[in-house]
Amino acid sequence: MVALPRGGVPVAAEVARALHAPLDVILVRKLGVPYQPELAVGAIGEGAVLVVNEDVRRAAAVGEHDVASIEARERVALDRMARTFRGERPRVPLRGRTVIVVDDGIATGSTATAACRVVRAMGASRVVLAAPVIPSATLGSLRGVADEVVCVESPEPFFAIGQWYENFSQTSDDEVIALLDGAAARASPTSARGPGRTETPVSIPLATGEALRGRLSVPSQAIGVVVFAHGSGSSRVSPRNQAVASRLLRTRLGTLLFDLLTPKEAEEGARTFDIELLSDRLASATEKVRALEPLLPIGYFGASTGAAAALWAAGEPGAPIGAIVARGGRPDLAAARLHGVRAPTLFVVGGNDPDVLRTNRAALASMGCERELAVVEGATHLFEEPGTLERVAGLAADWFAAHFGRESPGRPRT
Repeated sequence: MVALPRGGVPVAAEVARALHAPLDVILVRKLGVPYQPELAVGAIGEGAVLVVNEDVRRAAAVGEHDVASIEARERVALDRMARTFRGERPRVPLRGRTVIVVDDGIATGSTATAACRVVRAMGASRVVLAAPVIPSATLGSLRGVADEVVCVESPEPFFAIGQWYENFSQTSDDEVIALLDGAAARASPTSARGPGRTETPVSIPLATGEALRGRLSVPSQAIGVVVFAHGSGSSRVSPRNQAVASRLLRTRLGTLLFDLLTPKEAEEGARTFDIELLSDRLASATEKVRALEPLLPIGYFGASTGAAAALWAAGEPGAPIGAIVARGGRPDLAAARLHGVRAPTLFVVGGNDPDVLRTNRAALASMGCERELAVVEGATHLFEEPGTLERVAGLAADWFAAHFGRESPGRPRT
């Protein structure tokens, strides 16, 4: 599976997980005619791949020197994208393989066409183009560039891809990195972005005989582990939590992403607000981390109702928690335990989330531990606005690093 970043990556990640297929990005830069940039004379891909549409080049009177100049400029941007999304991880090889090119939707088809041509130039034996929505007017032209085209909806009239989504918010670089890291971790027990990270599947048994699943990721020279408590309607694969976790891992902070509820329980609305139940499970996950990483301090990152569970669990006498970050949290649901929280706590709230901001300010006033409130201006409850989730991740990384650093300088890991 190769996805067109950024929007194609969340779609491709779900398909790759279902097909147990490796996931990568396909990085393409169109080469625009100098005096008409929207008209593509060709496209470039990684590995010095260059695809030129000779008919367009001749018709637009673009010389080979012009093509080389445009290519040099666009390759700088392409290389920068590669470093951002992959770090030190090598590309997934495409030669001799069936390659599925995925986007979140296709309008005119120009970028998708360029991606298919680049994939084929990289040696793919068969190219499948897949997207949830493609207008019927575009669908026919795409059949000539891919061996197969797959789409869920092919509507007419078609105005924009976003009209076919309930939520078409911008995908951030951190979300893309987190999804790629997660896919790489599933494919290999070693580090997803280079040597020195351990990945351990975690199972937390329940009295019903079922188990909650998760994955513990610990980088080399780790200074602590952050256990994530997701909010209602979410899970361990939440793109937002994965984006934050990816940032923490790059700050020498281990992470545990796990499900607080079974799939059946998640469908029961009452369970998602059973804070005592959620906190008990969070405590069980904490004990699991202590058994696996006894030398590292532990913190909680909670979102929405998950933040209430984190505060409730941390309010237990003797709770072994070194720091807490609550993103858009509901501390009012843990009001009975706030006085018992001893761990330094950072509340992060969107400036355009007035109700939650009010409850967080009230919690701040009622607690006796070290605590701060960070307001991310322009953000609403889910931090969907461009740059706001990255701000949350940065605040969380700084908070945990500062407070874990007091307890442990880190230790070498093999």
